[in-house]
Amino acid sequence: MKKRTLALMLSTALCVGMLAGCGGGGETTQSPAGNSNAPASSSPSGTEPTTTAVSGTVNTDGSTSMADVMAAFQEAFEEIQPDVLVNYSGTGSGSGITNVLAGTVDIGLSSRALTEDEKAEGAVENIVALDGVAIVVNPENTVTSLTVEQIAQIYNGTITNWSELGGADAAIAVIGRDAASGTRGAFEEIVGVEDQCVYTNEYESTGEVIGSVAGNPNAIGYASLSAVDESVVALAVNDVTPSEATVADGTYEIQRPFVMVTKEGAELSPAAQAFLDWAMSADAADEVEAAGCVSPNA
Repeated sequence: MKKRTLALMLSTALCVGMLAGCGGGGETTQSPAGNSNAPASSSPSGTEPTTTAVSGTVNTDGSTSMADVMAAFQEAFEEIQPDVLVNYSGTGSGSGITNVLAGTVDIGLSSRALTEDEKAEGAVENIVALDGVAIVVNPENTVTSLTVEQIAQIYNGTITNWSELGGADAAIAVIGRDAASGTRGAFEEIVGVEDQCVYTNEYESTGEVIGSVAGNPNAIGYASLSAVDESVVALAVNDVTPSEATVADGTYEIQRPFVMVTKEGAELSPAAQAFLDWAMSADAADEVEAAGCVSPNA
C-alpha cells in the first residue's frame, strides 16, 4: 500500500513539472512559412507571413507588366527579411509559367489567369493583385472614349481610320504585345479578338508599347494601368475611366489578375515560401496599391 501511494505521489509531481515546463509564460516562435513538409500549393490567399528570420535567394521570372509590383515587393520584403534576395526577370508571362513548371525558377509571374491546360500541367494560381489593362493613345489624339466593341473592331481590322471614331482622318497604327505576353492574352480574351488581331507592330515589353504610342499620334495600344505615364492617355472604355477604384469595383471591364505561379506538389525553399506568403497577405496591400494596382487582400 505504501509503495502504491509513493508511486502515485511521484507520478503527480512529474506531471506538474511537465506542465510547468510547457505552459504560459514561455516565449513562443511561429514556425517558418517555408516548412519543408508543406507543398507550395498548400498556401491559401491571406496566409499569415512568417515572423521567423529566413535566408536565401528567391528567383522569379515572367510578366513585364508586373515590374512595378515586383519592385515594390522586393524593396518591402528586404526590410522584413534582410537576408533574403528576391531576383526578378521580366521575360513574359508564358516564359514565367514554362520556367516554374520546368523547375528552373521558384516562382513564375503571369499577368493573366492561368488556362485549364496550364493548371492540368501542375501550375498553381496565386493572385497577388488586380490590374486594369489600359487602352492608350497619343496625347494629340482627340478620341477620349471607346466601347469594347469598337476596340475589338480596331484590333481585328474592321475599323482602320480614326475618322470612323470621330477623330482625325488618319490610318490607325495598331500596337500590341508579342504572343508570349500575358497582357496580350488577357486583352484579346476580354475584348474577344483572340487569333483575330491585325497588328501594325508587336513589342516584347510594356515600356516599348507605351514608347511607340507616345511617339505616334495615330497609334493605339494596350498596357498595364500601373505602367501608364504622362506620355500617353488612357481612354475611357464604355464611358468608364480606368483607375484603381474602377478596377476594384469592377466597373472598368478590361482588367486581369497578377499571378504568382507555383508548381503543384513542389516544395518551396523557406525563403521562397515566406516571400509568397507575405505577397499574398494583407501586409503587402500597401505595396500593391503603391504600384498602381488593387490588392485582393486589402
